[in-house]
Amino acid sequence: MPHRVAAALVVLLVAVAGVVAVSAQVPPAPVTAALLQQVAGSLQMYVDPLPQMAKIRGYGFQQGRVVPVNLTIGMFHKKWKFHRDLPETPVFVYGQCADSATFPGPTIVARHDVPLSVTWENHLPDRHILPWDPTVPTAIPKNGGVPTVVHLHGSAHPPQADGSAFAWFTAGFRDTGAAWTQATYRYPNVQPPGNLWYHDHALGLTRANLLAGLLGAYVIEKPEVDVPMDLPCDDDDLHLVVADRSFNVDGSLYMNSTGVAPSVHPQWQPEYFGEAVTVNGKAWPFLAVHRRRYRFRILNASNARYFNVSLSNGMPFHVVGSDASYLAAPVTVRSLLISPAEIFDVVVDFSASPTAEVEMLNSAPYPFPTGTAPGPLTGKVMKFVVTPNGPRDPPDNSTVPDREVPYANVASPGPASETRHIVMYEYVTPSGQSTHLYINGLRLEDPVTETPRSGTTELWHVINLTGDNHPLHIHLGMFQAVKMQQLVDLQAFTGCMTQLNDAVRCGVEEHAVGPVVPVPDHERTWKNVVKVPPGFVTTVVVAFKLVDTNQPYPFDATAEPGYVYHCHILDHEDNAMIRPLKLLP
Repeated sequence: MPHRVAAALVVLLVAVAGVVAVSAQVPPAPVTAALLQQVAGSLQMYVDPLPQMAKIRGYGFQQGRVVPVNLTIGMFHKKWKFHRDLPETPVFVYGQCADSATFPGPTIVARHDVPLSVTWENHLPDRHILPWDPTVPTAIPKNGGVPTVVHLHGSAHPPQADGSAFAWFTAGFRDTGAAWTQATYRYPNVQPPGNLWYHDHALGLTRANLLAGLLGAYVIEKPEVDVPMDLPCDDDDLHLVVADRSFNVDGSLYMNSTGVAPSVHPQWQPEYFGEAVTVNGKAWPFLAVHRRRYRFRILNASNARYFNVSLSNGMPFHVVGSDASYLAAPVTVRSLLISPAEIFDVVVDFSASPTAEVEMLNSAPYPFPTGTAPGPLTGKVMKFVVTPNGPRDPPDNSTVPDREVPYANVASPGPASETRHIVMYEYVTPSGQSTHLYINGLRLEDPVTETPRSGTTELWHVINLTGDNHPLHIHLGMFQAVKMQQLVDLQAFTGCMTQLNDAVRCGVEEHAVGPVVPVPDHERTWKNVVKVPPGFVTTVVVAFKLVDTNQPYPFDATAEPGYVYHCHILDHEDNAMIRPLKLLP
């Protein structure tokens, strides 16, 4: 055979072999729970130190006086290192510039009664880094881009600054939602001192945008209240932003791309649960502490996971606050159940630690309360390494105060201007797969039915006909649970409600006669999130006024676009356990 023909035949055979090899390649394996567990399980715990986010002061000084300032904070697409051994992860994060943006975002420290103006800028790309489902009510821009809008969770502010789900905008304000009116939000900071947080609130995209990283802490300080308590401060006062995440092999965030009922919703699932637990943007970090008291402001920023945290050596938490308010007096507990979006302000005294290492553990089932017990990965949160005090360490003069604030508790509901029944439903396919969740059988787009008068207090009976515990969040108002009573003959009551959607006609008073579960003492203050257990009527006092002074809001709370209240399991909120709230004069 001539050399040239033989060479050509060899080339042909190699080419054919290559085609056969390519066609015979096995397609990439689908992402399974086992693979996600394998990735998370490959990450050694407690090798990364706990980061602290940069603090931005939300006020200035002029001739010794505190004065308002203006901030500009953007949303950026960058990469973040969640663990020493994990490749960098693409994220969406807040910051004053791309270089300084972090997961979570910078902590904004505001001053009581000093207004803060923030211009929120969207610098995100044309496409999202995570899957999203257009079959749930969703912000869909005409010209591409990632819709975002910022909600300051726990704040008392005018409706125009609330971050309405319909006030979304894309990069450069190329597209905006129907309720968008302004680029700069003014926060008056008139409510009591406490812990808040800011996060995305775009229609139908909250679960994807928060999962991507659009969240950060916010504090309102009031020195005349804070300072006399002598709580741990400065380096001994730390934020712990806890959030579960799953990672692909390449380090990217995992979010399901197939729904539980794909013929109805191709992507949406009723809850997102990650295989790794991150704190301040690190998977299972450690914190070196001295033998002294520390203050931890613990925020559960997960999409759906509850955390029931405890310390491995049995040390207690001294709870001094919950959400955006102090308690009347500290409450000592051995474990702390934290729902999504809930914040607890605690003191831990490491001078009493019997061990040199202390793990923060988690025992909350998922979904809560009747789901799967956490395993060896999600059953751990972080570790504290207790080191001896050095000769140059300053003395610990902090305390756990005997008393805190007089306005925290509601002894009894008192005279309420209005009593409402708020009913939570879940809708499923004939085979039992969830399709959507509504409040009072209504969509977000349906006409408003909750129209409280500004400056009043209401009594809400929240009826949970689903199998989940729901963290109920209300914008603007502050509330606290005063009674949780189990429903008897739940199946008959649910059947009637499914037909009539009327709690009174279905005899709720005859069904709400089961055991009463006490509201935990450490949740007896004015909160922004109230846990609503399944099969219960949870009675909640709702105040549409400033709870510390009993005064009306110093702004027009009746303006458009109004407010909302919703479940803060983000997958539920998006589809669509959320309703409008319109205040009347």
